[in-house]
Amino acid sequence: MSDGYGWWVVTASPVTTTASVSASHRLAWLDCLRGVGALAVVAEHMLPYVAPALRPYTFNLGMYGVLVFFLVSGYIIPASLERKGDIRAFWISRIFRLYPLYLLTIAVVLALSWWVPVRAHVPRDPSSAAAHATMLLDVVHQAGMVDTMWTLSYEMVFYLLVTALFVAGVHRASGPISIVFGVVAIVAGLLLNAPLLKGTWPAYASFALFAVGMFCLITGHLRTIAAYTLGAVAVVLLMTGSYVPWLAAAILASMFAGTAIYRWERGEASLWPVLATGVLITLSPFWSIHAGWWWVQPAAWTITILLATGTFAVGMALRRRRMPKVLAWLGLISYSLYLVHHPLLKYMLTITGSLRDSAWHVQAAGAIGFVAMLLGVSWLTYRLVEAPMQRLGRRIAKRYA
Repeated sequence: MSDGYGWWVVTASPVTTTASVSASHRLAWLDCLRGVGALAVVAEHMLPYVAPALRPYTFNLGMYGVLVFFLVSGYIIPASLERKGDIRAFWISRIFRLYPLYLLTIAVVLALSWWVPVRAHVPRDPSSAAAHATMLLDVVHQAGMVDTMWTLSYEMVFYLLVTALFVAGVHRASGPISIVFGVVAIVAGLLLNAPLLKGTWPAYASFALFAVGMFCLITGHLRTIAAYTLGAVAVVLLMTGSYVPWLAAAILASMFAGTAIYRWERGEASLWPVLATGVLITLSPFWSIHAGWWWVQPAAWTITILLATGTFAVGMALRRRRMPKVLAWLGLISYSLYLVHHPLLKYMLTITGSLRDSAWHVQAAGAIGFVAMLLGVSWLTYRLVEAPMQRLGRRIAKRYA
């Protein structure tokens, strides 16, 4: 099994114990949620070019999917760290979970840049390499090689902050922390309309601190100082280097709300901080000076929030039931779906051109063909890249446990 940004394997091998089968069954609902989230993000990027009439505008499909992912990460990541109780094992697991496919995707995008150019927003200087190396792209105001990579910035900030809280022994205060970030989101919306940190130096500085800090976390040298430093750097970058500070704080609020739900489920805390955080996140863009997109207008944003939280609530309510195998399988390959779909869509559209003005049967064929191709490629990248690297990470973590 693996956790976090992916991914509990639902099927058991013939030698799997009854306890592990039970644990996999209990967490299959998280895979289903990831499958739903991944499909929503794919649809958000595909529909405008392939079947624009099907794209909803009462809410944002992409942000809906992303928020489902963030709630799932918030729910399971702290549980993973607490279950292991070992920062070294946790970070080795994270690195081998996230980086192999991430780096492969970057390599493919660069290798094919002669055909489909790299996004114009990506800097053509070493600061881009520094930002990609840490995954802290969005919080050092840098664009990723692939559009969807911006969300990995907030996953990384969350990991760093959770590690610092765990070391400090205050990691169970998830509810109050989620409320604090919700309040910060509203205040940031009222006061900030751009990153306070300018230039490329945040990318370089964060890379240096991240590299040294990761070395300390994994080796154990000065681990406490490293955890506190990286946690502090993560929060500072979140609020001063993000493209949209209020959204950055709202995202962290949603992730800690997911953790607070986990605490409530275990009988360790009340549910009211989650409800309070939900209200704060919903209100956060309403008076923001940096909220001009259609999907953060009050009606669309509120519907998006309600759908994401409602989806998570339904999944949790059904967590003891047998989950649909198709959704669980999609959850298993959802990290591949998430990273691979956007460049693959660009490559397809470079060949076919936009289908938005085509006849409905051409659009249907294009959508079905793209999804089929995407599922096949994602399954291959999962089998050939993700799964082997996860197994290697577990072996290394066990060796140094």
